Amino acid sequence: MDLAWSDLAVGIALALVIEGALYTLFPDGMRKIMVQALEQPASALRFSGLTIAFAGLVIIWLIRG
Repeated sequence: MDLAWSDLAVGIALALVIEGALYTLFPDGMRKIMVQALEQPASALRFSGLTIAFAGLVIIWLIRG
């Protein structure tokens, strides 16, 4: 398996661009989301994170197939 580290770096950079754009465009909305996240139990956040990570892996698998 040929692991392209540049692909990983581009993926991380893209995530930072998207997150930065969200904070720039919707600062009040992002603040509300953070407050809601603080009110959630750790198990709910853990499940959400696992679900999102799995969805990301499925998307990569479908694209790179």
